[in-house]
Amino acid sequence: MTTQHMDLSRIIEETSKGIGFSGVIGVKAGEDLIHSSAHGYSNRADEIMNTTETKFGIASGCKLFTAIAICQLIQKGKLRFDSKLKDCHPIVFPDFNQNVTIHHLLTHTSGIPDYFDEEVMEDFEELWQKNPMYHIKRLKDFLPMFKDEVMMFEPGERFHYNNAGYILLGLIVEELTGLEFSEYIDKNIFLPCEMKNSGYFSMDQLPKNTALGYIDEENGAWRTNVYSLPIKGGADGGAYITTSDMFRFWEGLFSNQLLNQAYTNLLLKPHIATEDKGDYYGYGIWISKKNEAIFKYHLMGYDPGVSFNSAVYPANRLKTVITSNESTGPYHITCAIEKEL
Repeated sequence: MTTQHMDLSRIIEETSKGIGFSGVIGVKAGEDLIHSSAHGYSNRADEIMNTTETKFGIASGCKLFTAIAICQLIQKGKLRFDSKLKDCHPIVFPDFNQNVTIHHLLTHTSGIPDYFDEEVMEDFEELWQKNPMYHIKRLKDFLPMFKDEVMMFEPGERFHYNNAGYILLGLIVEELTGLEFSEYIDKNIFLPCEMKNSGYFSMDQLPKNTALGYIDEENGAWRTNVYSLPIKGGADGGAYITTSDMFRFWEGLFSNQLLNQAYTNLLLKPHIATEDKGDYYGYGIWISKKNEAIFKYHLMGYDPGVSFNSAVYPANRLKTVITSNESTGPYHITCAIEKEL
C-alpha cells in the first residue's frame, strides 16, 4: 500500500470515529482493496456488530439498476429512448402530457407528478400515514399515489428529481419481460455480476447478516425504520447490497458485462445539468465534472435509517462504497476522501 493510500485509510478511520459512523466503508485503487472497515451495530438491541459482509439498504442508489434494465431492453430492440410512455404501458394517466418519453423518465425531466416530491415534503415517513407501508409490495401499488395527479411542467423543460418516473420505468420492464421487476434485476444484473448477497428483500423477511435501519430521535431515543419504508423496495429504490457486491457491480458495468460499449457510454453520458454547478445526470447515475473533465460517477441514497454513497473516480482509478444503517454518515466520509484526492 502506498503512503497516499495509508493516509487515505487513516483519514477514513478518523472521520468515521469522529461522526460515530455505523456501516461499512470500502475503497479500491485499481484492483487493490486499500480500505475495508465495519463500524457500529447491525442490530442495536442484541449488540450484533456490522461486518464487511453485512447487507445494507441503499435507497435510491439502485435507480441505476433500473436504468440499466431499460437500456438492456433498448439494446435488444424492445424499446427506444424516444418511445412514448403512453405506448409502453396499458395504464391510463388522464392528466399526463402525451409526449413523455423513456428518455424524460430516465433523466428526471418528464414533469410528471411524483408520489414523494422532496421540494414539497421533507419527511418520507409522512407518506405512510395514509398509505400503510405494508401494502406497498409491488410497483403497481405506488400508482394510486400519483397517476391521477397533474403535470408539474412540460416534458424536457428542466431537471427535477422524480421517484415516480422510475416506478413507471420498472412497470415497463415488467410489461415487456413478463417478469416481476426484482426478478428481472436478479437475473440480468445481480447474476452476471456475481452479486450473490444482493437483492430486493422484504422487510418482514430479511435474510441473515442484514443490518436493521435506525432512526435517532433528538431526545436520544431510537427506533428501527420498519414502519418508515415500503415493505419491499422496487424500481426507484430499496435494494440491499454488500460492499463487495457493489464493487462487483461497478466492475461488471465498466467491463461491458451488462451493456455493450455503445450503450454503456450512453448510460454514463451527462444528459442534463442538475441544480448544482458542475453536476449532471446520466441515465440513473450522477456525474460530477471538474475543469470540464469527469471527476466522478456516483450514486447516493437516503431514506429514514438508510444512507449510501458509492463513486468511481476515473482519473484516480478509485472506487468507493459506503453503506450505513443510519440516516447520515456516508456523505461526510465521501467529503473527507475527496478532500484528500
